[in-house]
Amino acid sequence: MRRGAFTLVELLIVVIILGILAAVVIPQFTDASTDARGSSLTMNLQTVRGQLELYKLQHGGTYPTLANFANQMTMTTDAAGSTTAGTRPYGPYLQRVPNNPFSNANDVSSTVSSDGTKGWYYEQATGVFKANDGGTTAGIAHSSL
Repeated sequence: MRRGAFTLVELLIVVIILGILAAVVIPQFTDASTDARGSSLTMNLQTVRGQLELYKLQHGGTYPTLANFANQMTMTTDAAGSTTAGTRPYGPYLQRVPNNPFSNANDVSSTVSSDGTKGWYYEQATGVFKANDGGTTAGIAHSSL
């Protein structure tokens, strides 16, 4: 009389098949996550760069100062870029400085970093604003986006 249970060989075959399926599917989820971060990075860069150009247009051709970048971009300013009390007809340009989706940092620095801990690189004189995490996506350096 035969019992209705699975044999050890049948169970091993099922486990092996599930392992093969997992090996095929898991890298696809990883790629989707990296692609989403890359898209988020590109969108953040476009938004901030556009707002930097608007700031420059409204402030006589000057960009926000590095030392006061977050305040000048997230608060109202006067024509001189001051965020102190008084009449401030310009801004805010951003609700907050966005996080770099790869380093999860939102600091703004004038020094290039490749250790993956910095958020953004900003050059006040030229208005260059780019990722400062030293990473790459699909072979493209984040700092070149």
